[in-house]
Amino acid sequence: MLPSRLYESEHTIFMRELMKKQPDLEQKQREARAIWWDKPPRELDAERAMDRGRVPQSPYVYDADT
Repeated sequence: MLPSRLYESEHTIFMRELMKKQPDLEQKQREARAIWWDKPPRELDAERAMDRGRVPQSPYVYDADT
C-alpha cells in the first residue's frame, strides 16, 4: 500500500521546523563546507605537486628486507 500524499515523516517535519527557526542555517552549512571541502585551485595544485613527490610505500611496511 502506498503512503498517503499528505503524509510527512518525522524527519521532514523536524527539518522544516528547524529551517523556520534558523533561516541562516543553510548559509552557515555552505560556509563550513567551504572551509573543509571546497578548495580553491591554487591549493589543489600544491596538493598535486606534493602527490607527485611521494615515495611509493612497500606492500608490507614492517618487512626489514625491502
